[in-house]
Amino acid sequence: MNDITTLLAEKFNINEKVLDQVGKSEKAVGDKFAALDEIKAYNQYKVLAALQKNRISDRHFSWNTGYGYDDAGREAVEKVYADIFHTEAALVRPTIVNGTHALAITLMGILRPGDEMIYCTGGPYDTLEEVIGIRGENKGSLKDFGVKYKQVELLSDGSIDLEGVRNAITKNTKMVCVQRATGYSWRNSITVNQIEEWADFVHEIDPNIVCMADNCYGEFLDIKEPTDVGVDVMAGSLIKNPGGGQALTGGYVCGRADLVEAISYRMTCPGIGGECGLTFGQTRGVLQGLFMAPTVVNAALKGAVLCGQVYKDLGYDIRPGVDDQRSDIIQSVKLGSPEAVVAFCEGIQAAAPVDSYVTPEPWDMPGYEDKVVMAAGAFVQGSSIELSADAPIRPPYIVYFQGGLTYEHSKLGVMMSMERLMSKGLLKGEQ
Repeated sequence: MNDITTLLAEKFNINEKVLDQVGKSEKAVGDKFAALDEIKAYNQYKVLAALQKNRISDRHFSWNTGYGYDDAGREAVEKVYADIFHTEAALVRPTIVNGTHALAITLMGILRPGDEMIYCTGGPYDTLEEVIGIRGENKGSLKDFGVKYKQVELLSDGSIDLEGVRNAITKNTKMVCVQRATGYSWRNSITVNQIEEWADFVHEIDPNIVCMADNCYGEFLDIKEPTDVGVDVMAGSLIKNPGGGQALTGGYVCGRADLVEAISYRMTCPGIGGECGLTFGQTRGVLQGLFMAPTVVNAALKGAVLCGQVYKDLGYDIRPGVDDQRSDIIQSVKLGSPEAVVAFCEGIQAAAPVDSYVTPEPWDMPGYEDKVVMAAGAFVQGSSIELSADAPIRPPYIVYFQGGLTYEHSKLGVMMSMERLMSKGLLKGEQ
């Protein structure tokens, strides 16, 4: 054993079988890491160019009080985001509390009573169901205000059913949406190339229909983003990919100027829009995190690839496959039992730098239909770009692994998850 494996065995009680298995799987994916490094380099230079273009200086790291008028830092952050994602405008605010909130203000800012929206990648992420009105009543959902909803399921190969979309569109269709990441579903993420084909298809039918992308977990996985390929507006979370582990909270919306303006009125109120709103001294963390994001996303992506290879080698079903093109940082593993899901998450929690001593348990999280178990010993609460794993407690008992500010940490999470499954007699072939 070398010094690293000795340390892992002594400090984290990882046995030799786990170390050997992860080492073999890591060697098998080495060539894939090189391709990911090319994407990282491209995006690193893209981000740096946007920061330089907007002449970022330490004056942008201070903050205002009260209404937040004339906040130079806020204005600079939003110009940087617009430049990186090649859009006319952006909102980047700590007062957007999460990705669901960013998506909610996007939908509610654009849609009006009598309008129709269509989700083109099947059902949305669980927390959006109450925003749309798929479940829950009289909470101020889109349905409560007369917005109609349809969804078009993906084809059996995981691609967007374009003819199904065509058939669903009516004269009242105002917006069509795609969710790039898998969410709690057993499918591959939607690639930028697929999003381009979809946006072009929809705009050919009617150029006035707004194409919206939920970009959560997808930033910097490709050299292009949805807004580079025809999407009119997209939204995401700062405590996922673009925050680089530095942003303390927040979300963003990027897109056409008229759409972003309409969304800003939902974010604050009509007549005020994006002109007010404190940044609470977070501009430095937001910009530094953005600068680091391509490298952090690369680390998380490598960890996801490794996780997939390890559990494939152990005989589990995984999504995406090791050789599939990835469009989010999530690795899904079908574990087959609630006990195995919880044990996996216990291993991830035990690998955390924060709250490693805590034992995650399933609970009724707000916005979710089923009990959810979450492992997230993060420096920023709920930060999905940091090492984490979660799963709804429902058949077929799939766990969703993501994040890692460094590849080494993500790798440790893989080892600890396998170790915990093995120690409980739940690892396939070890029962």
